[in-house]
Amino acid sequence: MTLRDLGFSANALTWFGFAIGLSGALCIALGWFGTAVALVALNRIIDGLDGCVARLKGPTDLGGFLDIALDMIFYSSVPFAFALQSDVNQLPAVFLVYSFIGTGSSFLAFAIVAAKQEGKLQRSPQKSFFYSAGLIEGTETVIFLLLVCAFPSYFPMMAWVFGSLCWLTTAIRIATAIFVFAEK
Repeated sequence: MTLRDLGFSANALTWFGFAIGLSGALCIALGWFGTAVALVALNRIIDGLDGCVARLKGPTDLGGFLDIALDMIFYSSVPFAFALQSDVNQLPAVFLVYSFIGTGSSFLAFAIVAAKQEGKLQRSPQKSFFYSAGLIEGTETVIFLLLVCAFPSYFPMMAWVFGSLCWLTTAIRIATAIFVFAEK
């Protein structure tokens, strides 16, 4: 028996996981880091489950949109929560959100242009759009989020390092786009 058999749609799981993730961010802001680790981990597990349910039925445009949009909001809620939790975290948190804008926008812009050039580029039939690779992707971000929740006193240093790696990913994606999409 699958989650889909139990009546759970992929989009319902996406929304439920999002609510769990925002609850984890609230726990960070309140300094309840043990609970935050559990909720962030649960958010990421549910994010994987919604994809499994979607693949059983077939991905939808709305599902792809919700998955990306709600993930981006959740990801930035974590540094925002750290900024609320302590003044020491504010500048590193702003840098981290700024870095997430670079990785998120380069990821989405690449997907948009790749979709326009359908036929030239291959995308997975199990995904709702083209995924561009980078140094920092979902797995690395999940590990980072869990680490900063587990070791909150190291958030400033980890945010600066991770944010810098996000900018390296953004630069790689821009260079790849120049190579792949340049007029020849």
